[in-house]
Amino acid sequence: MVGAYECSGHRSLLFNQEGMPPLAGAELVHTPLQLYRYLLRCCRQLPSTAMQQHYRHAIRQGYNSHSDEDDPERTQMIIQRAIADADWILDKYTKKK
Repeated sequence: MVGAYECSGHRSLLFNQEGMPPLAGAELVHTPLQLYRYLLRCCRQLPSTAMQQHYRHAIRQGYNSHSDEDDPERTQMIIQRAIADADWILDKYTKKK
């Protein structure tokens, strides 16, 4: 896997194995609000409405639980991990088609 950012000496998992993010624009996500909107757009690619609702709820819960995070480095780590997780989830469900 290839990463786009260096954070604390570790490479992020921003891109999938083919070198592509789960949805165009992942490299432009730098703030929690941008991440929130990006992940909601990713949800539209999920195959069923129930799945979309489940992940939209999980995204909202994650956003609310980290809303008081004030460490910029930690925020960037959360953003990178969320994009990598979104990639994994979309890859998992799109391969089943």
